[in-house]
Amino acid sequence: MDFTVSFSFYMNSFSVKTIIVIFLVSSSLLACNQTAQDHNSDHAVHEVHDHSAPGHNHDQCVSDGIPSRAAAIGESKAVMQGLGSDNANMIWIEAGTFIMGSQEFSDAQPLHEVSVDGFWMDEHEVTNAQFSRFVQATGYQTVAERALNPVDFPDVPRDLLVPGSAVFTPPKEGVDLNHYTNWWRYQAGASWKHTEGPNSNIEGKENHPVVHVAYEDAAAYAKWAGKRLPTEAEWEFAARGNLTNMKYYWGNVLKPDNKWVANIYQGNFPIKNTAEDGFIGASPVKSFPANSKGFYDLDGNVWEWCRDWCAWYNKNDLHNPKGAYSGSFKVVRGGSWYNTAEYCTNTLRMKYLRNISNETIGFRVVKEIK
Repeated sequence: MDFTVSFSFYMNSFSVKTIIVIFLVSSSLLACNQTAQDHNSDHAVHEVHDHSAPGHNHDQCVSDGIPSRAAAIGESKAVMQGLGSDNANMIWIEAGTFIMGSQEFSDAQPLHEVSVDGFWMDEHEVTNAQFSRFVQATGYQTVAERALNPVDFPDVPRDLLVPGSAVFTPPKEGVDLNHYTNWWRYQAGASWKHTEGPNSNIEGKENHPVVHVAYEDAAAYAKWAGKRLPTEAEWEFAARGNLTNMKYYWGNVLKPDNKWVANIYQGNFPIKNTAEDGFIGASPVKSFPANSKGFYDLDGNVWEWCRDWCAWYNKNDLHNPKGAYSGSFKVVRGGSWYNTAEYCTNTLRMKYLRNISNETIGFRVVKEIK
């Protein structure tokens, strides 16, 4: 269902809180499926179609895309500290060519050869500590900390348009997995500093990935740091490591040595996360082994914003591809602690509205140095 149509429908059908939840998570877990017309030829914005109902197969733990952190770190990796205002450790990726995409997902087709220039990339997701330094230096206020614009909700009383974000709330018993409002709620006061609401905080979680950040929040941080968000091609090139034609970038085995090597959801979704990997929510960065290029958490833990608008791959845009020229949805990659295995592959593509925030979305940044 188109977002505008579905939003109008729910405006007439549900409570204000449900309306806001739908606004915040309506694009959650939707694949990047658009018309097949070549967007590079006409610069058009293509209609987005949902072919993957949110929550579908979330109660299964299949081997369609487990997050990847088990490969050994390559001895030749180049690590640099201090390449920006955030003083983050970054890893140099040499220019290269790879086969982008996957036969497993229609939105990741066709497979096509892509080349990217060399770039630096954060070795892990941006943490609460790093984001806190950005906020202290700039006074920045995230989307979740701002009141909702009455212009966007003309029929909603202004006293209900309070700052907040979407929080995962497991139901006590089985629910219809086609309706994600059964386990998402709009929580007033939820933000990157208060991930569960105003009575929570991030004390002791300084090394956790920052969440409840919308695309513009991530882009603002990147600009302050003198960096930018990665393109899809850069993200996937880094995520694949030094392996090719493998289901996971450590290989084709779901659990090497019968061990979970990623922070994902295990158990009966959305009722019970058994935390077989050691974590129920987000884990501290670098809690699991890195891939062969030295990157942590590129799959699992939290979704990561990419700079690309959601579109079909353009077969004519093969060198440093940057995706569509415009659109409604931004691409997120990598899956999260909230997702079961099939969502956490390094080739699966998902989309979110750029003003969406919840406790499963974070980011990392890159820097170009010739």
